[in-house]
Amino acid sequence: MTLSPADALPVQTKNRLRQAMAQDRFVQFLLLSLAGLVALAVAGLLLTPYDPTEADFLDRLAPPSLSHWFGTDQLGRDIATRILYGSGWSIGLALIVSTAGAVIGTIVGLMAGYVGRWADPLLMRVTDSFFAFPELIAAIAISGIIGPSTNNMVIALVSVSWMKFARLTRTLTLSIGHKDFVVQARLNRLPQWLILWRHILPNLRMSILVLWTSSWSKTILAISGLSFLGFGVQPPQAEWGAMLLDGKPYMQTAPHLMIFPGLAILVTVLAINLTGDQLRDRLQDPT
Repeated sequence: MTLSPADALPVQTKNRLRQAMAQDRFVQFLLLSLAGLVALAVAGLLLTPYDPTEADFLDRLAPPSLSHWFGTDQLGRDIATRILYGSGWSIGLALIVSTAGAVIGTIVGLMAGYVGRWADPLLMRVTDSFFAFPELIAAIAISGIIGPSTNNMVIALVSVSWMKFARLTRTLTLSIGHKDFVVQARLNRLPQWLILWRHILPNLRMSILVLWTSSWSKTILAISGLSFLGFGVQPPQAEWGAMLLDGKPYMQTAPHLMIFPGLAILVTVLAINLTGDQLRDRLQDPT
């Protein structure tokens, strides 16, 4: 079977990605690490005998031990358990936010880059207006206006996370829109939605995937930052940024309250960022 140019481009990109993953053990290790982190977040409920919100005042601020691997906090709650539960909030919410931002931004970028005419300047001016403010500062402002809660934090972060996807998608769509196979599809009077879905979007997926991994890691930091400031996940729910806030008064007397949640954030963000960087490098240079 002979592939059309529209089919050949995404297939070549997929083949390069598969070849890179098969030959590069570091990429395999990073992908397995990411899968392990996600599995740990999902399976956290089954891996510990402790309740993440139940206080034990007789065992407050206990150091790491065999019974409490990461010690206990100021209320006697097991820190390892709270980190496992918190991974569901930090990693899971970041996954939802980054995915929603990618979907919204991709739709906006496709409309701006393909429709053109009035849609391009209008949508790009809206995008540029959102870019006028740093993402985290804008998220803090929105959260402060609509009130501190988990749902409001998600709304605020989605509101400021889609613009980079819109710009990338628009730029790539403008480039691909002049390719021969897209021009031929237009001349054949294929429906516009079919051209976007069948000929343009498949050639954007890998670039969007790389940007999505970067957005995922940044969103974890943003969620932790907003929770640390009191605008995100509210007590008594376990979340890594909120755990840092709880441990701040005990930084000198019981540093493990901040060390282990901080390490959880560091390792997760580093694994996601390294995976995204490796995928980007392999797609650009398969050798």
